[in-house]
Amino acid sequence: MRWGVVTFPGSNDDHDALWAVGDVLGDEGVSLWHGDRDLHGVDCVILPGGFSYGDYLRCGAMARFSPVMESVAKFANDGGLVMGICNGFQVLCEAGLLPGALIRNRDLRFVCEPVKVRVEVTDNPFTCRCVRGEVLTIPVKHGEGCYIADPNTLEELEQNFQVVLRYVDDAGNPTEEANPNGALHNIAGVCNRARNVFGLMPHPEHAIEAQIGGEDGLKLFRSIVAGLKEGVQRPAMSQVSER
Repeated sequence: MRWGVVTFPGSNDDHDALWAVGDVLGDEGVSLWHGDRDLHGVDCVILPGGFSYGDYLRCGAMARFSPVMESVAKFANDGGLVMGICNGFQVLCEAGLLPGALIRNRDLRFVCEPVKVRVEVTDNPFTCRCVRGEVLTIPVKHGEGCYIADPNTLEELEQNFQVVLRYVDDAGNPTEEANPNGALHNIAGVCNRARNVFGLMPHPEHAIEAQIGGEDGLKLFRSIVAGLKEGVQRPAMSQVSER
């Protein structure tokens, strides 16, 4: 599998993502420059964490206009897999590829710590190798990770089962104390309605080795590999139930 990792001016987790998919997974990682429109035939595009364009204006607001994003948008609209991590999530929201927005954390402080997130759905290529309700431990590191959306959008996200990950406590409950940034509905990650674009604030590329805190992030990368191979993309009706 070929993974494309975009580097924007200010990206600082692009090499970590390339290392995760290349050295750890054993796949091929391809560096994609923000000014290059050629995606080089990759199977999945990763928009990594960092501070694209120094986070001027708003996080992701300038990166959204990078030439590569024209190709990423077309790739996504054609059904290609796209994952935005932290700043990449912000870019996807700014680009209109995902609903909602990310704003300053609730306490206006940068947060850097492991958090627990609950897998809400597995009918997509990004969590298809997880178990619904499974709790993963993955670190976050952001100052603008508070996910917001208008009430109608939030209702649609919940009704369409587009909330993929939710911040929870040790018992798997979405409490206020378990929410590191004040995100509405404790949302840690969402996908689009077609389920081929996914954004999340936690950093799975920093949770792929037991020696440095755990391997839960690998479950997301391995899900993408399996999801692409098996064509997992449409909602499974068996998962449509009351929460």
